[in-house]
Amino acid sequence: MKILVIGASGTIGQGVVEEMARDNQVIRVGKTQGDFQVDLTSEESVRELFAKTGKVDAIVSATGGVHFGPLGEMTTEQFNSGLQDKLMGQVRLVLLGKAFLNSGGSFTLTTGVLAQQPIRTGVNATAVNAALEGFVMSAANELPGLRINAVSPTVLTEALDSYGPFFPGFESADASRVALAYRRSIDGVETGKVYRVW
Repeated sequence: MKILVIGASGTIGQGVVEEMARDNQVIRVGKTQGDFQVDLTSEESVRELFAKTGKVDAIVSATGGVHFGPLGEMTTEQFNSGLQDKLMGQVRLVLLGKAFLNSGGSFTLTTGVLAQQPIRTGVNATAVNAALEGFVMSAANELPGLRINAVSPTVLTEALDSYGPFFPGFESADASRVALAYRRSIDGVETGKVYRVW
């Protein structure tokens, strides 16, 4: 299969590339690195990406930024940053990318544990992740011949030095374990599912 991995240089993306490159052709995409570059907040940039890559069998999004901060101090602009980046960035990828997926192809988006298990300062992340999961469950009904799923990872073991204090009491998962959920989505038969790795 020809698989497009967006966010390929990130911790999750690297795990997905390593897992899927064993028996597939993987195209690595990043904001500033990789075989191609893309800014998911820009419709023009996403269109340019697909014009260069052509048709593929699977599209994986392992990227997306959200705003972390106390709700009492949050501005609408800060909240909107997560909506435009992680939420609309991945939605935009589906809306434009569906024309570039071969029949039977799949999208795999990335949400996160905060959709169901909020943390302090994580209101934007919880809202964005929950919205993405709703999008996946509903969009699966309107993508004939294509599949769409999401992976919801907990905090990554490799990121505990940076993010561990924000996730007190949470059990971490290695990127290699999280990557298996992406393989399940890509190689499997299900659609409209959220694979929770926590």
